[in-house]
Amino acid sequence: MEKEISNLPMDFEVVRFDKEFAEATVEDLPRLKQKFPLFFPAQYPDSIWIGKITDTLQKELDREVLKTFPNTEVLKDDLQRIFQHIYYYFPEFEAPKVYTTTSDVDYRTRVIANDSLLILELDTYLGSTHYFYEGIPKFLVKNLRPERIGPDVASLYAKKYVAPPSDRTLLSLMVYFGKILYLNDLWLVGTEDAHKIGFTTDEINWARENEIEIWRYFIENELLYNTNSKLVQRFIDPAPFSKFNLEIDNDSPGMIGRWLGWQIVRSYMENNDVSVLELMTHKAEHIFNNSQYKPQK
Repeated sequence: MEKEISNLPMDFEVVRFDKEFAEATVEDLPRLKQKFPLFFPAQYPDSIWIGKITDTLQKELDREVLKTFPNTEVLKDDLQRIFQHIYYYFPEFEAPKVYTTTSDVDYRTRVIANDSLLILELDTYLGSTHYFYEGIPKFLVKNLRPERIGPDVASLYAKKYVAPPSDRTLLSLMVYFGKILYLNDLWLVGTEDAHKIGFTTDEINWARENEIEIWRYFIENELLYNTNSKLVQRFIDPAPFSKFNLEIDNDSPGMIGRWLGWQIVRSYMENNDVSVLELMTHKAEHIFNNSQYKPQK
């Protein structure tokens, strides 16, 4: 199957807007605006862009981006593999035009996409020890590295195929993110589980080693069908750790509910003759009830 996928035609363009902007002078601004109207909203005066072109911090940021991403060969190869895998499972998919830019280190977005374009903010992928990220919480900084571009892109496109949960139970959210991560399994072949979800190696090992205890806690505290919004912060949202309110908290990774939902979806697909398209239509309760999920010992 992988050989078949690798032979699928997939043409797309990667445009280095960040590089053109880095090399531009104030005199180049009219040309840049005409060539890249996407990046120059009409409501902003030219003084904004002139300020950025001449700003010493922006120049330093541009240099660091070009140092980490001198060309687009590796980036384009990774994106091509992802796009081919998406197309294999969802033939209506069309590869977008890809633009790279900088964002004043707006680590909350990193990747943006619509039906026809994909924007990668390369200044949010300079490496988890980069000095530009001083002051950003460590649980976020750990994923500001080049290797995260592929998983971030895959997750973003997966959300286009996974319908948001129809109710507010913790189980529905767990399975929602479990479906997204299952698509990452299909689209990021050869990628370690830790990279797919954004865990460190220690964090993924902790989750595996404590799976029985995590599951027991969720069942004994009747969390699966609970709709308390605080559970989202405790077990779903990115965080320094998951909040069991136990001694184990500091050792746990955040988003443990996503990881557990991933295991449930994997178990469901292993134990049922169901296509990926059918998986997308099934509700969380059906998936859980038919998953035969049992924590790994």
